[in-house]
Amino acid sequence: MVNKPKKILIVRTDRLGDVILSTPVIQNLREHFKYAQISFMCRPYTREILEGNPYLDEVIIYDKYGKHKSLFSTIKFSFYLRRKKFDWAIILHPTTRVNMVTFLAGIPFRIGWDKKGGFLLNKKIFHNKQEGQKHEVDYTLDILREISLAIITKETYFPVTSKAEEVIKNLLQGYGINENDKFIVINPSASCPSKRWPKDNFIKLIELLRARINMGIVVISSIAEKRTAQEICEQKEVIDLRGKVSISELGALLKRAKLLISNDSGPVHIASSLNTPVISIFGRKNPGLSPRRWKPQGEHSFYFHKDVGCKECLAHNCQKHFLCLKSITPLEVAEKVFSLLSK
Repeated sequence: MVNKPKKILIVRTDRLGDVILSTPVIQNLREHFKYAQISFMCRPYTREILEGNPYLDEVIIYDKYGKHKSLFSTIKFSFYLRRKKFDWAIILHPTTRVNMVTFLAGIPFRIGWDKKGGFLLNKKIFHNKQEGQKHEVDYTLDILREISLAIITKETYFPVTSKAEEVIKNLLQGYGINENDKFIVINPSASCPSKRWPKDNFIKLIELLRARINMGIVVISSIAEKRTAQEICEQKEVIDLRGKVSISELGALLKRAKLLISNDSGPVHIASSLNTPVISIFGRKNPGLSPRRWKPQGEHSFYFHKDVGCKECLAHNCQKHFLCLKSITPLEVAEKVFSLLSK
């Protein structure tokens, strides 16, 4: 193994779920280097996943779509990092820009994937994530294995603050959901049409649930994806929290929920981190996007994924009108809900 570090920078600048699934790296590094300063560099919208993590000393924001978008501002940012004098950079998601930033920051040891500017690293791992042979948690931990660090835990972590819990408590009370009342959360949104179970299926699912269980049903989405659930909220009597809670508050909401039903997206991994049962719905026949790599973790988590015979997945250009998603019926999802709630 390389020299023992005093200051470690972990880098991941992609999406919500990706960052959550990278949190075991933080704890494993802390277990091995109890007195090192450990920092995490992320995008602005994922900072709430990391702030409050007990194994982390600092969150550094790199706004690659905002104030750090230009080449000049990126170079300036790299010199800001240089002044911090990191010994190691652990780069969990390959981008040319991130590899360039850590190189220009003069960090002596930089390890990551041999892809997108991998020549800027001085320790490279062969990139085969697209094959989807293991869970994303294990892919991130492979970087630590490469430097002979034993893996002590694979548990993800999401911080829930008392402030966020109080906000959610008051918000739910406004909809008639008191502290001991049970409720289910539904997330009908996702980043791509090829990940979205049809809205009519969600509407039918809510009908089936209403007929058998007496619980509140909360619908969530990000602000950007509010429109994907518009008809669901208009046609069914639900608690509409689309775009109304921050990421931290979403954690507090999911911590209280009996169950999350969701497309393959970030809230799945928040709920799993908080030991809330999850039913996740997957489309696409693509190894790199498969449940093997992205399924919800946890003893009481489940996923649906159907192979409808596609030789190649065309994603949002699907010629079968997303048959893989349509083949998952509201009835079979409802039956799984009833099964999980009975445990």
